[in-house]
Amino acid sequence: MNTDIVIAGGGMVGASLALALAQLGFDITLVEAAPFRTGGSPSFDDRTTALSNGSRRIMEGLGVWSLVQHEATPIRKIHVSDRGRFGFARIDAAELGLESLGFVIANRALGAGLWQRLEATGVRVLAPARVVDYDVTAEGCQVRLEGEAAGSEPVHCRLLVAADGAQSAVRKSAGVESSTWDYEQTALTANLTTQVFHNHVAYERFTPTGPIALLPFVEGRVGLVWTLAPTDAAETLALPDAEFLERLQQAFGMRLGRFLTVGKRQSYPLSLTRAEEQVTDRVVILGNAAQGLHPIAGQGFNLGLRDAACLAEVLADGRVASGAGIDPGAAALLDQYRAWRQEDRRRIVAFTDGLVRVFRQPFAPIRLLRDVALLAFDLSPQAKQAMSQLSLGAAGRIPRLARGAPL
Repeated sequence: MNTDIVIAGGGMVGASLALALAQLGFDITLVEAAPFRTGGSPSFDDRTTALSNGSRRIMEGLGVWSLVQHEATPIRKIHVSDRGRFGFARIDAAELGLESLGFVIANRALGAGLWQRLEATGVRVLAPARVVDYDVTAEGCQVRLEGEAAGSEPVHCRLLVAADGAQSAVRKSAGVESSTWDYEQTALTANLTTQVFHNHVAYERFTPTGPIALLPFVEGRVGLVWTLAPTDAAETLALPDAEFLERLQQAFGMRLGRFLTVGKRQSYPLSLTRAEEQVTDRVVILGNAAQGLHPIAGQGFNLGLRDAACLAEVLADGRVASGAGIDPGAAALLDQYRAWRQEDRRRIVAFTDGLVRVFRQPFAPIRLLRDVALLAFDLSPQAKQAMSQLSLGAAGRIPRLARGAPL
């Protein structure tokens, strides 16, 4: 089979990229390990994702937002605090002239919207199947697949995109090394009901055992991301519901009143992973295959989605310049993509990693400095305005889709 572009991985970033590229008239083949329409992709689990305003605009441009908007809860305020200390900061969308600071949506709901659009758009989906390796030829890539939907012959394409997660088989086949920093932390996730309505406030509370994030969610619920040491996380995960809620109450406090019920609990280890390259011969590596972040600032998916939006824009501009004869895997185009993404990626990785390290420090002078910094931030409209710009990107040109403009 011949196709223009193979996307390995049909999770939230890979599916978004497929929808963007389909608008440009490319023949797209999306390869996903989970069966189509089942929601079985690991990306489409019960966890919640905080969508920035830029990401919401991208979803609008892909035709997805209208399908999932009823499942999304706006974040109108953010409250950051340091448990047992004087440091705190608040961000209010209204004070910044914004309707919201972002939205919280269940991965499963967003995934369902993406797959619904894929089906309507007619993107070729091979699922269940996965890319196992590939060879570069003079004309493009010969991609080998495994799985029920794989077929017996390789797929020939001119561009291969690795959106197949932190353990990317495509990245490994390309010989691109990745570095991993183990934070020695585990995130516990769940949905909760609370005595007090969340009032569209997102809370980030730093505690001696790790940060606790509570995000406003549909039906008055809140989404929990609770970071603990691995042994503490395993013990806490195994607690009966009442004891789990009591331990969380002690750690978080009473800003939302009593925690009443907790839904399905999940856990996953936390680390920082970075691919040494985002581009190699006829291959682009993006999303979690390129960088996996700590959830402390909710930047991981938003950064990966900008990867997809930027790649689509580079190819859109290339098509305008070259016409129908464009080669989407041409080195000049991929070099443009690499150059564009470097600074945004570098700054977001540094910002997220820096937060983790600063708020893990037990030393009194550093704890004092971070509390002073939180208070200074709380008093600075300029700092809050700059922070709100992370919704569009940390540096450089903002992709058209993130600005609400068409490709």
